[in-house]
Amino acid sequence: MTIKLGVVMDPIGSINYKKDSTLAMLWEAKARGWPIYYFEAAHLFLQNGEVRGRGHLLDVFHDAQKWYEFGEQITIPLAELDVILMRKDPPFNESYIYTTHLLAHAERHGSLVVNRTQALRDYNEKLFATYFPQCMPPSLVTSSLEKINEFWEEHGDIVCKPLDGMGGDSVYRLQKGDVNARMIFNSLIGDDARYIMLQRYIPAITKGDKRILMINGEPVSYALARIPQGDDWRGNLAAGAKGKAQALSERDQWICAQVGPVLREQGIYFAGLDVIGDYLTEINITSPTCIRELDKAMQVNISAMLMDCVEEKL
Repeated sequence: MTIKLGVVMDPIGSINYKKDSTLAMLWEAKARGWPIYYFEAAHLFLQNGEVRGRGHLLDVFHDAQKWYEFGEQITIPLAELDVILMRKDPPFNESYIYTTHLLAHAERHGSLVVNRTQALRDYNEKLFATYFPQCMPPSLVTSSLEKINEFWEEHGDIVCKPLDGMGGDSVYRLQKGDVNARMIFNSLIGDDARYIMLQRYIPAITKGDKRILMINGEPVSYALARIPQGDDWRGNLAAGAKGKAQALSERDQWICAQVGPVLREQGIYFAGLDVIGDYLTEINITSPTCIRELDKAMQVNISAMLMDCVEEKL
């Protein structure tokens, strides 16, 4: 079955060759003989009710010096594509939201968008986890300094983060008596009273922030534990954490069983659950990563599992 695959991503020339998950997906598409149509978000446009993309046919290679080559430049109605991978990295800003609205036109005419555009708009990656309070540590979402101080007083050791961040940016740990607390709270909330998330600190972070990849609501058998290094307590690869592959625990599998049916129901074909110790902390659906690290460590092909799912959906 020949499938026309489109990908919307950040500039392919600027990706990290050794780690990029989208590149792994494109290698698998090439291995299946699927033509690849490459677009950046700025290449999409809507005219007279039809969404089109101005981009290139794309070839990809297992070569650290030359991992891609553009072919013919094309302008194509996106509805002519069988599947579109929405793999633009956050920030999840107005531009990102409008891109999903454009892709919804292709979706309406039969293209499979991974992940479904309505889900991308509806499920903030921090807030989505709150749909499963039975899986989470004590948490609070608020813009009220009074509520923040009450939560901090109750739990003593907490983590604060913005709702739109990634990679550990602007994530703070505050322990009882921290003299920087008010400055941190004010910087996160800002003059426009932004909502932030607070969670009780989970000591098990020292053993890693586990990324569990989910394909059509089912977990890959291994998680990547991102273990903090040195004095930095954050379990983010972008913050210097080191990845270690490991089998899922019984608790991990239970969390996946809680979340999986909702992912399937909402058309979220590829997601990344973040689990610290026994607790779910985030559900990543915009552009989840860690494929390459798990493939290498456990000799699996996660992209093949995802493309099998795509074929089944088509």
